[in-house]
Amino acid sequence: MASVTTNAPANSWRASARERVPAEMMKPIAGSAAWYPQDFAGNESWVYRLSETEIGEIMDAVARIEGAGLGLMDVGADEFAVPTLAKGLADVREELIEGRGFALIRGLPMTGRSRLQTAIAFWGIGAHIGRAISQNTKGQLLGHVTDLGGDYNKVRGYMTKAHMNFHCDRADFLSLCCLHPAKSGGAHRICSSVTLHNEMLKRAPELVEQLAFRFYRARTGEIKEGEPPYIRQPVFSITDGYFAARGVSAAIRKGQLIEGVPPITPKQAEALEMYRAIADEIAIDIDFQPGDISFVQNHVTLHSRTGFEDWPEQDRKRHLLRLWLSSDGEYPVHPDIEREIRGVVLPGTVPRASLEIA
Repeated sequence: MASVTTNAPANSWRASARERVPAEMMKPIAGSAAWYPQDFAGNESWVYRLSETEIGEIMDAVARIEGAGLGLMDVGADEFAVPTLAKGLADVREELIEGRGFALIRGLPMTGRSRLQTAIAFWGIGAHIGRAISQNTKGQLLGHVTDLGGDYNKVRGYMTKAHMNFHCDRADFLSLCCLHPAKSGGAHRICSSVTLHNEMLKRAPELVEQLAFRFYRARTGEIKEGEPPYIRQPVFSITDGYFAARGVSAAIRKGQLIEGVPPITPKQAEALEMYRAIADEIAIDIDFQPGDISFVQNHVTLHSRTGFEDWPEQDRKRHLLRLWLSSDGEYPVHPDIEREIRGVVLPGTVPRASLEIA
């Protein structure tokens, strides 16, 4: 095993109680996913700090894969063998599904490491959590989150430096690996959509009912021939006792611009506005450090990003690698959601995992 000296602090990771009480419509939802920011005041129980042994295992696995000339798509959990860390990653995965719904892995060395080596480490760790799925019509399994100068009104937010509202991605799990943070801003914001639901239920239960409506959401250039330019999904839903939430971000607003889509009602608009306001109230901000790897379980956790100022130098610009990971049905969701978390695949889409931004 490679010898690695990191002087890493002790691991602060602590599993939650992982309580699960079957959810019911119009009733408060109990469980470890219903957290508030104050639950983490003075503790980082959600941060899994890599030990020197675990870092050594990662370095060895990367060296084996790089030496064998394997492409990222050839790497699964078996190829990325990390015996000690695998136990920790299994615990992180269980926490994502049955616990808090988010985690951060910290301590991956970046100094002197190539982008390929970092991508192999990120991909391999992700393979222990879920199966990578396509993130766009180009079939990208390894995404790049960086400002390409895009207009948020016309392209997906990850191509811009704009503030993004709370939302969830089209996968069971979102994972991000920080290559370079921004000069300022760009905080990764998360909140519990379970807590959001419960707060709305306390304050205005009649508005919770409004969010069971199957809202029209615009699709951005990812439409099969003959399909409508929108999808429909409820914001709040319960399937087999499992709660799931969707965001109320730009997709609903853009959906209102599509010909033939009925306007949202005043009550629906009020519910959406309360949803946005409470999400901001109960959020925590995570300032990424280089090498940080975050995981968010999309059905119980929302995420957003603050706007940011970037570095002028190209090689210092904010750049995150991204994975969309599937649990292959381990967390039951509404059929309208399930159809949209299989990956973005159109006729002719060829899966790829490129190290370059495209």
